[in-house]
Amino acid sequence: MSLPHLSRQRRAVLASVALGAAALLTPAAHGADAWPAKPIQLVIPYPPGGSADLLGRPLAMQLQQQLGQPVVLEYKPGAGGTLASQYVARAKPDGYTVFMVLAAHAINDSLYPKLPYDTRKDFAPVSLVANLPMVVAASGKLPARNMQELIQAAKAAPGKLTFGSAGNGNTGHLAAEYFSSIAGIKMTHVPYKGSAGVVNAMLAGDIDLTFDSISTSMPHIRGGRMHALAVTSPQRSALAPEVATVQEQGIAGFDVTGWYALIAPAGTPPEITQRLSREVATALRQPQLQSQLAAGGYEPVGSTPEALQAHIEREITRWAAVVKSTGAKVD
Repeated sequence: MSLPHLSRQRRAVLASVALGAAALLTPAAHGADAWPAKPIQLVIPYPPGGSADLLGRPLAMQLQQQLGQPVVLEYKPGAGGTLASQYVARAKPDGYTVFMVLAAHAINDSLYPKLPYDTRKDFAPVSLVANLPMVVAASGKLPARNMQELIQAAKAAPGKLTFGSAGNGNTGHLAAEYFSSIAGIKMTHVPYKGSAGVVNAMLAGDIDLTFDSISTSMPHIRGGRMHALAVTSPQRSALAPEVATVQEQGIAGFDVTGWYALIAPAGTPPEITQRLSREVATALRQPQLQSQLAAGGYEPVGSTPEALQAHIEREITRWAAVVKSTGAKVD
């Protein structure tokens, strides 16, 4: 609109005020344009050496090359990943805190009766990064060499066989409980603080078996210090094509595939989550990163935030049914 009756100076003042108001109305857009302007914190909910760490490290290195800023891993283990979730839920939603979640993030929604955060409302989805089959690994002291022999041994001595997991509510914990309920057996759960603790206990013969990420157990299986009974995904893993699936061994419908995703605190500008989603997809297409992930058995995905949100909703519903049917509890 023309303002001929005002002086040139007055018109300049009004224009300046209008521009200032527009800037105040769109802070997210301006913040997104400048992002990232400093290091990004990638929170890992388990100790170093586990499957989230083995995926997070090479992904962080690739992302920092693309973004031009350091991507620093921050480990916050404890309480089945809920301590890290609470930390991220309370973090500033400015795009500088990102969270690597596992399937346990969806499991915890029904496993823990009073979470200090809302799984659905307190986080912003970014990208489903990768899937990872699990392996049922037995220690050297367990004579069973397949799932039917495991079932027979468990039925012969109910509750005597022990299985370890990376913590209460971990995917390995619920996978074993789910298998036990389908097979009609009872085993005793021994939780540890992360996958490294489980592997050490297996090597020492302190526990009989574990449902573990294939990336952490397979090196010891190849070395002969553990033996693989099955993989838990519907299809065999490219990392261990000789190992039959649980379904192939007579347990129809059993499917537990680990997954890894990036989320951020709720309120993170969508311009940033969308940008980071695209950067993850680009990273997963790089030959070097693909080679690193394949060596660990990871199956790269890369998704939109919307697709991840739908995936998490399905997983929350699915695992709530498993928690209810198995009666699984946290100690």
